[in-house]
Formats: sequence, structure tokens, C-alpha cells
Amino acid sequence: MKNCFPFVCTFLAFFFLLLVCVRSDVIRDSCNKAAKDDPNINFDFCVTSLQQNPKSKTTTSTQELVPISIEIATSNATSISSVISKLLKNKQLGKFTRSCLEACSQLYSEAGCDLQRGGQAFESKDYETANADISAAMDAPETCEDGFKEKEGLVSPLTMENNNFFQLTAVPLAFIAMVQ
Repeated sequence: MKNCFPFVCTFLAFFFLLLVCVRSDVIRDSCNKAAKDDPNINFDFCVTSLQQNPKSKTTTSTQELVPISIEIATSNATSISSVISKLLKNKQLGKFTRSCLEACSQLYSEAGCDLQRGGQAFESKDYETANADISAAMDAPETCEDGFKEKEGLVSPLTMENNNFFQLTAVPLAFIAMVQ
């Protein structure tokens, strides 16, 4: 019995490493396919964003990555709303900039709701509604950016956030297309 202990430990270590590699490959494989199919998705951005969510470490399929990617995008919409709230506290903001930020705040609030509805639709296997709701959320960053462009010389303070959110909403759409 004593002689079996090293063998059992080695086997368990190998099995654990194999399991971790397989799960890691699901993220990489899913992001690779998504990036190849959609020019709006950067492979490294996709992998990094998913790996930062602890739930992704236990996934074994692209199907399981969809709700995680929706959760990441929803969390990001909330985070952007917080950034906007901080920016709106600046008393030096011009009237037009303040108006744009308020519009962006509303857009991201709606985007969060759209993403939640999209997630519920996906869980119900209503992929058409999930696509529509997530696509609606995807409009928020572009609409937000466009508001700032209406005034010549005005630079959006949310360009990076808008670009990231756009990609974060593109990921679940690409994953849904893979699993439906």
C-alpha cells in the first residue's frame, strides 16, 4: 500500500494539469474562433477578459462561456456608469459635455438591462432574443462616442471605455453564433 502512494499522487497531479489545460483551451479555442469570425474581437482581449472571471476556470464548453461573457459585459457597463458619475461631479464641465455624459449614462444603464435580458433569453435557449438584446447593448458605446463628435474639437473622455465595452458585447454575440 505504501508503494502506491507516489503513483496515486502523480496520477492526481497529472489529471489536475490535464483538466486545467482542457479548460484553458476552451477559452483560447472559443476566442480564437470568435476573433477569426468577427473583426471586432481581439483574441488577446477576449482571452484576458474571460480569464479574469473565476467562473471561466471551470468551463468545459463555449456554451458555458456565454453567460460568463454576458456577466463580464454587464459588470463593465456598471463600471462605466460609475466612471461617468465621477466625471459628472466636475463643476468645470461645459454644458455640452455634461449633456453628452448624461446621455451616455442613460445609454449604459439601458445596456446593462439589455444584457441582463439577453442573458435570460440565452438561458431559455431563445437565441434570437438574446442576440437582439445584446446587439442593443452593443449600440451604447458607438452612440455615446457619436454624441461627443457632434461638437467640433470635443474629445470623448470615454473612448477607451466605449471601445472595450463594444468588444465585450461582441464576444457573447460571437459565442452565441457558435453554439446555436
